[in-house]
Amino acid sequence: MKKNKKNKTATPSKPVNPFIGLPSAGLGRRLGALIYDALVVIAVMLFSAALGAVVAILLEKVGLISTAGHVDMAAYLSHNIFYQLWIWFVFISFYVFFWTRGGQTIGMRAWRLRVQNEDGSPITKSQAVIRLATATCGLGNLFVPFNKPKHRSFQDHWAECEVVVLTKELNQRVTIKGIKWY
Repeated sequence: MKKNKKNKTATPSKPVNPFIGLPSAGLGRRLGALIYDALVVIAVMLFSAALGAVVAILLEKVGLISTAGHVDMAAYLSHNIFYQLWIWFVFISFYVFFWTRGGQTIGMRAWRLRVQNEDGSPITKSQAVIRLATATCGLGNLFVPFNKPKHRSFQDHWAECEVVVLTKELNQRVTIKGIKWY
């Protein structure tokens, strides 16, 4: 609270964003988070694929779809556009959800990384999709050592965001619903 000199009443002061001015993430931390997240995403996608297969089997049982012309259900699903869209939807949603909420995936949280705008605010959904589309399976991170002083990856440039290293205290403030400002 700041005191107004003229009428000596307290006016609320705007909270300072603690996520501004943090150090940029290096290649090692980024790759560690990438590997960690890859394991999580594979598990999520396997679950989603199984769920999609169960739905397809149930639809076949009630006669809404037919696997005629295919060797088995797996062959049918590998050519089914709706099944493919489902898998891609889950993959994209994983990253967009986490990046736009607290700025961290599960792997990024373990490595104390956060993707954000330069003003410390969370990235938007369109930024998250652009970042994911330009990441080239993580190869965009190989640009980090050559981009000094900000150490941004290829996908960070395209999405106009940054990945920073959080302190232990700041890492505990970030939640899936956003940021706790206490």
